[in-house]
Amino acid sequence: MTKVPLTARGAEKLREELARLKKTERPRVIQAIAEARAHGDLKENAEYHAAREQQGFIEGRIKDIEGKLALANIIDVKTLNANGKVVFGATVDVLELDKDTEHTFQIVGDDEADLKLGMISVSSPIARALIGKSEGDVAAVDAPGGLREFEILDVRYV
Repeated sequence: MTKVPLTARGAEKLREELARLKKTERPRVIQAIAEARAHGDLKENAEYHAAREQQGFIEGRIKDIEGKLALANIIDVKTLNANGKVVFGATVDVLELDKDTEHTFQIVGDDEADLKLGMISVSSPIARALIGKSEGDVAAVDAPGGLREFEILDVRYV
């Protein structure tokens, strides 16, 4: 199995969610199932079926997170010494040359990506174009709307 890159912060968030699911959500839904069983006939017991459905979702999510953490190649961005190059985990300030607008992106794993927070997936076209470049370089991205060019203004490892 191939390792999947994940930032230390992303791994910590997954561990927190896993702990919450195991320590809080799982016992709560088990209690709800027990209470619904106490009401009698399970065939027409909507509370029981809803609790069982929720239990299935929680167990599936626990398995999913455990799998992601098992395959994770956790990279602590703060310990990187990439000599100013854009690498996984780096935060990059860019100037989109066509629109004369500045953007800040952090290159993260697929599961951590959230464009609203400026976190882009390492497998996205923009991230692939930026990786390996340094401050002052121009990265060209062949996007569906046409060619987009980004000048790298700053590279940080935070």
